[in-house]
Amino acid sequence: SGGFVYVGVSAQQVAIGGLVKQRLRALWVDLLGIEATGTYRSARENVDEDILAVGCGPFKVEIDLMQPLDATTKPAVHDPALNHIGLWVDDLAAAVGWLSTHGVRFTPGGIRTGAAGYDLCFIHPKGNEATPLGGEGVLIELVQAPPEVIAAFA
Repeated sequence: SGGFVYVGVSAQQVAIGGLVKQRLRALWVDLLGIEATGTYRSARENVDEDILAVGCGPFKVEIDLMQPLDATTKPAVHDPALNHIGLWVDDLAAAVGWLSTHGVRFTPGGIRTGAAGYDLCFIHPKGNEATPLGGEGVLIELVQAPPEVIAAFA
């Protein structure tokens, strides 16, 4: 068992990428009726993203629809199409420290503030010789849960 706790093992977000974000919106917003709540654009992250929301309060889950600003450069937010899954964590710094001591590989950049304003970091999809544990092909985002989310799952 671990030295940190996932908050209710609840998804914080699911990020879906494609070359043309409007095609993603046609399904998720226009047909399924999921509410668009914001946008995020970052040249450093090579992303133009629409942020959607399902659920409410501390149980709200983001669905991020992402297209690359430049499809020929990295990171390639559209490949794979299921870009990453985000998990709430009650103490992000402690989680990163504990996981690091157990051989988990993180992406460059460390803990930083993300599009939704929460501190976050990413577990690399692949381990390497120095840090053999990764997401086995899945990019995993660990997100610092705000107090209301922690309280809701207490």
